[in-house]
Amino acid sequence: MTGPAARPLGHPTEPEPPPPGIRVVLDARPLQEADRAPTTAAYLEGLLGAFDAEPLEGESFALLLQSDLDDPTVRYRRLDVIGRRLLPPTRLLRSGSMTVDPFLLRGASVGSAWRAGRSGAAGAVYHAAGGGTLPLASGLPVIVTLLDLAPWELPGSFQRTVATRFGQRLRGQLLRDARAVIVGTEAVAEAARRVLHLRHERLRVIPFPPRAAFVSDGPDGRRERERLGLPERYLVYAGRFDARQDLATLLRAIADLGAAGRPAELPDDVAWPPRVLLVGARPDDRASLARIASREGVGDALAYAPRLPDDRLAALVRGARAAILPARSEAAGLAAIDAIACGTPVVASAVGALPELVGSAGILVEPGEPQRLAVALRTVWLGGPVHDRLARAAMDRATGPRPTWAAAVDATRRVYADVGAGPGKV
Repeated sequence: MTGPAARPLGHPTEPEPPPPGIRVVLDARPLQEADRAPTTAAYLEGLLGAFDAEPLEGESFALLLQSDLDDPTVRYRRLDVIGRRLLPPTRLLRSGSMTVDPFLLRGASVGSAWRAGRSGAAGAVYHAAGGGTLPLASGLPVIVTLLDLAPWELPGSFQRTVATRFGQRLRGQLLRDARAVIVGTEAVAEAARRVLHLRHERLRVIPFPPRAAFVSDGPDGRRERERLGLPERYLVYAGRFDARQDLATLLRAIADLGAAGRPAELPDDVAWPPRVLLVGARPDDRASLARIASREGVGDALAYAPRLPDDRLAALVRGARAAILPARSEAAGLAAIDAIACGTPVVASAVGALPELVGSAGILVEPGEPQRLAVALRTVWLGGPVHDRLARAAMDRATGPRPTWAAAVDATRRVYADVGAGPGKV
């Protein structure tokens, strides 16, 4: 399944000459609303940060941004930005934006690659991250980093209306027309080929690295834990309350643990059932979760934190007993990547990218099975040989070779060159 431009990251063999520089038209709007698209924003931050750290001769960027929000790309001072196209706030149209955006992006990209060769570029491409809206017939080779398959894996949740069904069908067709689709794991490449009917040769597997704050040495989370009033032992869940997640199963599992009674071997000063910190939940997410948790009788087992800067979130993940990722669809797995980079074991659903990413550093449970999830949570909460083995495996992964953003950018640049460079330029 690995495409021709992919290679094992973090395990270099022989140095390769740098690829030619390409003019990149990049939809940077997710960076302006990180709360709405945290996974895409995290990916773009890592990618642009690595582009900025090692500029390439002839490489330049035309950035697409929303006109009514601040521009977060100004901090990348070494990027050769030839222009910023300001677009109207189509997000206000909600599901209607999926129909309007392809035409808007087509107009915005026209002319962005004009005279790219005069600035030293070998060609031009359009890069969209997240698998969101793509331009319709822009005239440029389109590259997509696919971070979400839920609209097609869970059509009952994401294609309920005529507008959303049309929008998702249009997105699917534009993805099939893309010259290259980047994914993070072989499992997601296979899933994308199955549910979207993408062509094998256009899929490129480039493993996603952890965010920088999660790989650097840092505090163990005590200060952040005390600030939030958390007990010393807690689980952390970094995610949104939406159809991609399997939070109903998580809450049922916690309720089952509480009903089963306190384990005799648990120290008196450790809470029961397990305490879960939900990080990044927006106010409406929190209200919905609180209502469901109250019905299950587990409201006291949950604590909440807003979206936090990476260094503060990393400290909380580093200090957690485990990171938990109950999901129904997960194509990126960035939370698992970050947790393991901290040396924190993971309890996750066996869906999408997660089995490939977690491996021996966690416990995998099929979604929709609260009893099995309850057993996994009990195992990591109580400790013992199994938890110790998982923690050692996570720490071994944290201290061993791993994908880096520098390597990811090198592989991405080679995809650019492969599909965007003119004849004889590669």
